Order: sequence, then structure tokens, then C-alpha cells
Amino acid sequence: MWEEQTVCADYIEKRVRREAEYITETGATVREAAKHFSVSKSTVHKDVAERLCSIDRQLFEEVRKVLDKNLSERHIRGGMATRKKFAVRGKTSENEQAKIS
Repeated sequence: MWEEQTVCADYIEKRVRREAEYITETGATVREAAKHFSVSKSTVHKDVAERLCSIDRQLFEEVRKVLDKNLSERHIRGGMATRKKFAVRGKTSENEQAKIS
């Protein structure tokens, strides 16, 4: 029983470190990291926001900087995605897109 818990804890710690390193190296969002590692956004968020702090404080601080940057840019990415979505659908003319910019 004890060995199973240790193996599970080791797996989680390795996953947390891999996710954190990926985020710091690429500047990825939680969503992008989740997709890359085939886990849920909730898992990545819990890993890097809660578990990482007790595993590696320095790496946690680096990830926090990236996530804070991503958070501050979220509204910009959202607006760009909406604009692209409607441009592809043909809902907005070039003239209307110029007004948005």
C-alpha cells in the first residue's frame, strides 16, 4: 500500500515539474499546457498553482510570472479570437474590422 502511494506521488511530482517547465519554456497558457499533456485545465491549474509551491518554490515563482502575464493578456487574445471567428464566417466586412481595430 505504501509503495503504491509513493509511486503515485512520484508520478504527480514529475507531471507537475514537466507542466511547469513547459509553461516557463514556451509561455504557454494553462489551456495550451493541458492540451499538450492530455490532462484537464483543472489538473494543470491545481498542479502549478498549488502543488508546485511545495515541490519547487523557485520554479513556482517563474510559472506564476508567466501565468500572470497570460492573465493580463487574456482580454486581448479573446478579442482577436472573436474577430478571427467572425472574419472567417464572413460576418464582418473589412470596413467593420477596421472600426474594431
